[in-house]
Amino acid sequence: MWFFRSPEIVFGDGALERLSEIQGRCALIVTDANIMSLGLAEPVRRRLEAAGLTVRLFTEVEPDPSLDLVRRGAAIARECSPDWIVGLGGGSCLDAAKAIWIGYERPDLEPDAIGPVGTLGLRQKARLVAIPTTSGTGAEVTWPIVLTDAAEQRKVSVGHPENTPDLAIVDPALVRDLPPQITAETGLDVLTHAIEGYTCAWANDFSDGLCLQAARMVFEYLPRAYRHGAQDPLAREKMHNAATLAGLGFGNAMAALAHALGHALGAVLHLPHGRMVGLCLPYTMEFTAGGDAPTRYQELARSLGFTGAASPGDDAATALAAAIRDLARSVDQPLCLRDAGFGDDAFAAALDDLTAAALMDSTIILGPRYPSEEEVRQLLGCIHCGDPATF
Repeated sequence: MWFFRSPEIVFGDGALERLSEIQGRCALIVTDANIMSLGLAEPVRRRLEAAGLTVRLFTEVEPDPSLDLVRRGAAIARECSPDWIVGLGGGSCLDAAKAIWIGYERPDLEPDAIGPVGTLGLRQKARLVAIPTTSGTGAEVTWPIVLTDAAEQRKVSVGHPENTPDLAIVDPALVRDLPPQITAETGLDVLTHAIEGYTCAWANDFSDGLCLQAARMVFEYLPRAYRHGAQDPLAREKMHNAATLAGLGFGNAMAALAHALGHALGAVLHLPHGRMVGLCLPYTMEFTAGGDAPTRYQELARSLGFTGAASPGDDAATALAAAIRDLARSVDQPLCLRDAGFGDDAFAAALDDLTAAALMDSTIILGPRYPSEEEVRQLLGCIHCGDPATF
């Protein structure tokens, strides 16, 4: 038995107006200093106040939010007793909002102890609105939460299906002026979600179509959004929608090996999540296709138009990997860690920690091929120097 989970999704121009219709007494906006400086919190605050809510802001969210940050945010929530938590920003803000919401409703539960089984009993005090300001993570429609254990320098994947947002607002006006670099990194995050959601062990009929459509949209619209930005509002809107579609897709299937390695690289090397998972993706596809387990790369490549129907699975993976690298080049993204400015000595010094962090990540088991510790080290070596992962 499977479940498909989704918030109410309001999308398109003017989607923010939905906030002026919600009913409640108090809202806590969880965001970061950059969102505040860009003025993106003000239209959210204004609409909540128009709905009659008192608004409190928690603006301390940092990239890769830490366990301590979640504890501080939950304490603020307990002070103001909101009936709405509003996550506003990129994936870090939305993940922080989810975890703060849980900490507010369940003060007995430490952030790193949030698990997917049993019952959390949320919505006794508040509900959750997620408003993305980047077109990448899909966190506005998913329940997994990625936090950082700063003491151990590793990312912690937590969450429970109950913490799926109640309302997702996908308004392209909030990403109109997204910088090219962030456009590229978050766009490759969308593609990684879509491809891993389609090819992971838990792929299913309900998620497949969402993942396919999101992947098609990324290949078509990401280069346009990167090159033209606000001058191409259609590309902006399509990429914003693609992020949510991919979020629904992989959120109801799962991510896989590229995320395990990307999480490790992001936590240890402090590099952006989207850049890291997008960089890892073609290597993990090559590695996976080289195993004995069947893959869905042939079907995926055929659907995306990158190979003929008769091509075997490993050739399909090669064709897809080449197409992903071409896309990354078109938006000026690095193809290996050396290209990202990470030197050989620094990589060698970090390799043990990277390997350990990847092996501890829950997504590592959900691809068609499960790597050994030595294979993880080899994969990371390929990702560092740019060699195909054909072992």
